[in-house]
Amino acid sequence: MFRQPLIGVIACTKQIGLHSYHVAGDKYLRAVAEGAGGLPLVIPALGELIDQAELIQRLDGLLFTGSPSNVEPHHYQGPASAPGTLHDPARDRTTLPLIRAAVAAGVPLFGICLGFQEMNVAFGGSLHQKVHEAGPFMDHRESEEDALEVQYGPRHTLHVQPGGLLASLGLPREIQVNSVHGQGVERLGPGLRIEGLAPDGLIEALSVIDAQSFALGVQWHPEWQFQANPHYLRLFQAFGDACRQRAGRR
Repeated sequence: MFRQPLIGVIACTKQIGLHSYHVAGDKYLRAVAEGAGGLPLVIPALGELIDQAELIQRLDGLLFTGSPSNVEPHHYQGPASAPGTLHDPARDRTTLPLIRAAVAAGVPLFGICLGFQEMNVAFGGSLHQKVHEAGPFMDHRESEEDALEVQYGPRHTLHVQPGGLLASLGLPREIQVNSVHGQGVERLGPGLRIEGLAPDGLIEALSVIDAQSFALGVQWHPEWQFQANPHYLRLFQAFGDACRQRAGRR
């Protein structure tokens, strides 16, 4: 019998009052517990203080969450960020090396929004810091004046690419996804495959070509009300299946 997989959920650092905290959103933890059927374990953004080899040995999967912060552009040789851009250097120091190490060790991983962007940067790709100012792309940001149900509601079509991981999971050629991001993939990292495109051509899903296990990143937020969306739920189920397989082998 397979035991319940232990799935690490990457935390962000956040200042609350006078103190710094490591936080992970409730929606991600619930998606891991209910959608993937795993036991979520919040991984603090402690960078070099974490023995990543030891961590990887103990985990059956890793979820890289979305966040209000953005990857610091020096990690992909990008220009300095605009004043006021939120960054989380401690998270960068934790996630970027952990992504490559997890893939090399065959640990299933799932990146969402910032986690998707981190996967691209970890593999040598670059980011548009303001998608709405870059070339032909639409404005992919949400309106902060809208209710959450509107912000995370269907926004545009995702064109699922044939022959990839998403197609193998049974997703149709087109699905509707939300859009709650300001940055996006500029140059795809070597070793990554395009899994889905927005109507404007922006890369919205990617996978690791030679990964030993599930290694998917998506730009949208499938954790949002995943129970009511069969395509969103399918992603977490497939991630959970891969984590259970690793748990069984261990």
